[in-house]
Amino acid sequence: MKEGATLSPEAAAKLLGRLMLAWDGQWFLKTAEACGLETAVRLNAKVRTSFGRIEMREYMKAAGRGPATDLEEAVAVMDGYRRAFLADGMAAEWHVEGPGRVRVRVSRCVPQEGAGRAGLRPDTPCVACESLWGAWLETAMPGSAWKTTIACSLGRGGSGCDILVERLEVP
Repeated sequence: MKEGATLSPEAAAKLLGRLMLAWDGQWFLKTAEACGLETAVRLNAKVRTSFGRIEMREYMKAAGRGPATDLEEAVAVMDGYRRAFLADGMAAEWHVEGPGRVRVRVSRCVPQEGAGRAGLRPDTPCVACESLWGAWLETAMPGSAWKTTIACSLGRGGSGCDILVERLEVP
């Protein structure tokens, strides 16, 4: 085999992240063609939430770690996932505002940019985002439940996303 046919682990991880986003985008576009945009948006939100749980569980397993013991640790896990697979595809800052409250500020979102390039309504990825943060946290902190409130978002005309995720009391 000739030299140059392999990738460094860093290049492979970056490629995998881009391919994951491309796969997701293509699945969505083909679903929208086959079923209509509104159905595709609803299905994408369900799939993204389900996959969010899978990706967080697998990331934690690959990192050799168990559940997060508190919100700060869960945020560190989620940010580690973001850096590993989304890299510059999502620029986010996390602010833990208490034991059951985290604010996420996003200044760059590649899925939202992709929706714009595809000529979709700009808030298309925002619908899936509404349930993703809670799914990630519920997986990082088993037994917890979360509510997400999006005050503003890139896809809805904001200069960035302001997302509040709050822990719900579980009976």
